Amino acid sequence: MRHDQDAASAPDPAGDPPRPPVVLVLSAPSGAGKSSLARALVEADPSVGVSVSHTTRTARPGEIDGVHYHFVSEREFEAMVEAGAFLEHARVFDRRYGTSWAAVRSVLSGGRHVVLDIDWQGARQVREAFANTVSVFLLPPSMDALRSRLVGRRQDSAGIVARRMQAARAEIAHWDEFDHLVVNDDFEHALAALRGILRGECAPRPADAVSLVAALLAP
Repeated sequence: MRHDQDAASAPDPAGDPPRPPVVLVLSAPSGAGKSSLARALVEADPSVGVSVSHTTRTARPGEIDGVHYHFVSEREFEAMVEAGAFLEHARVFDRRYGTSWAAVRSVLSGGRHVVLDIDWQGARQVREAFANTVSVFLLPPSMDALRSRLVGRRQDSAGIVARRMQAARAEIAHWDEFDHLVVNDDFEHALAALRGILRGECAPRPADAVSLVAALLAP
């Protein structure tokens, strides 16, 4: 069942007529930059708020509970599932991630757009729940660039990087389920594209999208 929101319209820093708040879903393979772009979007645009997800994975160096994620135990997470607290949840790389109804409603009720940094499984659940969902799939410019980003952030072992690279192709295969496609080959250009999408501007898929996806999915 869909839940349309009656929240006040989101303020537009450009002075244009405000757009009713939307749920902006960002999905991408791990390492494609969706978390960094989500943070930059919130910092650059006062009409956007972020929903902090829950996860059962441990915090990485520099991550703060309640800021980057709500870090919870498997038992706590399952209790939230049973209580119906999650708008969407999924298991990714043996860890669980979920977006709470409370976090999303808190941002929307304040008249702001809410950005969700989630995978394609969660995106399906959000689209089912909210009619005012705008979904964006982020692509890396190449698989070599994706691997370099994963290795460069020094967060995963070589084995985990290999698993993420293998999973990336499965995730990219769902790109055509999304409203918009953005290639993150230049961070500022990608950020500008997301801000334009939030303003309701037309963001046509790159002319070479099909060939780019085919190259990314090639063995």
